[in-house]
Amino acid sequence: MAKIIMLNGSPHPHGCTAAALDEMVTVFEKENIETEIIQVGNKDIRGCVSCGYCGKNGRCAFDDLVNEVAPKFEETDGLVVGSPVYYGSPNGTILSFLDRLFYSTSFSKHMKVGAAVVSCRRGGNTASFDVLNKYFTISGMPVASSTYWNQVHGHTAEDVKKDLEGLQTMRNLARNMAFMIRAIAAADRAEGYPTVESGAFTSFPDGK
Repeated sequence: MAKIIMLNGSPHPHGCTAAALDEMVTVFEKENIETEIIQVGNKDIRGCVSCGYCGKNGRCAFDDLVNEVAPKFEETDGLVVGSPVYYGSPNGTILSFLDRLFYSTSFSKHMKVGAAVVSCRRGGNTASFDVLNKYFTISGMPVASSTYWNQVHGHTAEDVKKDLEGLQTMRNLARNMAFMIRAIAAADRAEGYPTVESGAFTSFPDGK
């Protein structure tokens, strides 16, 4: 059975972001995909301090939720990251979490399907959406899209439930993500993943 982990970057476990993620879960259950929602936004997560510990030890020096989620991320077929919009950007806690999760884990994220979901009252949604997608696109993760940008609107969870187009967008996103996971798995069985080149690392130490 395919597995997806969903990160709730809101400090409110049952708020607007949760309403969006829950709508996706209704589809994943019908698609026979196992899901786990992990609450991140109300945890004490510090940012990366560039200490180099993870490069030597394979895990972050700060032994918190990041190290707990890392093995789950390695085993999952897809990752959904949800966040509210704060000053035109995702919640700082989820960004600190993602920085450390992606940087401290050496396993390949290649062909794991990623999806970003944002919730806002009014503005800043597309800017936040762009920030979250960058974690996927630097890691070889195909990005799942929907019939509109992956966002819901509302000041409360009850408001979000009235955003019929937003909820429709979440359901279509979940269906597309489920399809992509199955299609990628079938292609892997038939011919394997695309070759990934490595070794080239552009640097200009002499300013040339």
